[in-house]
Amino acid sequence: MYVTVDRGKCIGAGQCAFTAPNVFDQGEDDGLVILLDAQPPESESDATREAATLCPAEVIDIGES
Repeated sequence: MYVTVDRGKCIGAGQCAFTAPNVFDQGEDDGLVILLDAQPPESESDATREAATLCPAEVIDIGES
């Protein structure tokens, strides 16, 4: 699995950081998504997929490696 995010479209809702905190964070100054791990381990795959589904701005893309 690999993950990409589009910070330019992020609205700072924070669902990603709440749902998958080992993969996503939020910037302190702007609240926008920060991708912590572009290739998260299998143990994070369910949470990462859920975060992508919950993102109201749909800025998280998941691909298979």
